[in-house]
Amino acid sequence: MSGRVTAVSSNGEYSFTKPNRDSVRLLAGLGVEGDVHAGVTVKHRSRIAQDPTQPNLRQVHIIHEELFDEVGDDGFEVAPGELGENITTRGIDLLGLPVGTLLRIGDCAVLEVTGLRNPCRQIDNFREGLLKQVVSRDEAGNIVLKAGIMSVVREGGMVRPGYTVETELPSGPHRPLDRV
Repeated sequence: MSGRVTAVSSNGEYSFTKPNRDSVRLLAGLGVEGDVHAGVTVKHRSRIAQDPTQPNLRQVHIIHEELFDEVGDDGFEVAPGELGENITTRGIDLLGLPVGTLLRIGDCAVLEVTGLRNPCRQIDNFREGLLKQVVSRDEAGNIVLKAGIMSVVREGGMVRPGYTVETELPSGPHRPLDRV
């Protein structure tokens, strides 16, 4: 499965949205250079409060641009970077990937998928009612999280809009994504 990068975003300060950039540099084992969430240990405030020594499994946040189309059909206008993601993609079923999938971006960057983003009420602070669009239930009543996936940087490099994204599935058995 392959797709492409449609936008890249980063912010050196804590804020819900992240401005789009011409490029971002991924740093192995850390995340996006200059981004507030880069680091070996957790950087999200709620995670720091629980245990600041936890490994950072949320170095790079990725959202599929198709989500913006979906919520747009319900009247919510959302653009890349506005939900706090670092990389926006098109053409890849991110939510269907198993834990451990490698995402090869451009010529050298490699991300390893760690799990699903756990959406929070800040999404409703951004656009009231949007949280219900990105958290739903399937036919069996299971919670479905649609606000993207989280990853760690295995190999660093520059990432720009237009770069290809190739997926490499881990050897089985595959574990479905869960919140990280």
